[in-house]
Amino acid sequence: MGQVYAVTERVVDASPEQVFDAVADYEKVRPTLLPQQYSEYQVREGGQGAGTVVHWKLQATEKRVRDCLFTVTEPSPGRLVETDGNSSMVITWTVTPAGEGKSKVVVETTWQGAGGIGGFFERTFAPKGLNRIHDEVLNRLAAAV
Repeated sequence: MGQVYAVTERVVDASPEQVFDAVADYEKVRPTLLPQQYSEYQVREGGQGAGTVVHWKLQATEKRVRDCLFTVTEPSPGRLVETDGNSSMVITWTVTPAGEGKSKVVVETTWQGAGGIGGFFERTFAPKGLNRIHDEVLNRLAAAV
């Protein structure tokens, strides 16, 4: 088994506070950012930042659907960590200043992939697919703030 890692980033024309508040709003904003690969989105606890528990299904490929149940923590200012209770997946959102009225948003995703040849293909292709999905999320985020 090997770790799979994907990272997507974008500079957004909004303050870090505005962007972070949007990313941390699992009740109203986050559902509007999710493209068609997400389904069955449901806030189960909380809804604003740390302490939120949120469920969704992610159709990463035509054949691969992940049933995710994330618990959200905020280990430091400007950083949200979503830890999946159904797998080893962890998604980290980091929002930092990027000049006057701009923010840099970085989405990092890691999980323990399969072993063998299947794991090789997962480590090679899964990050590219996930980056396309997260790029769409960041496009929607930029339009929302």
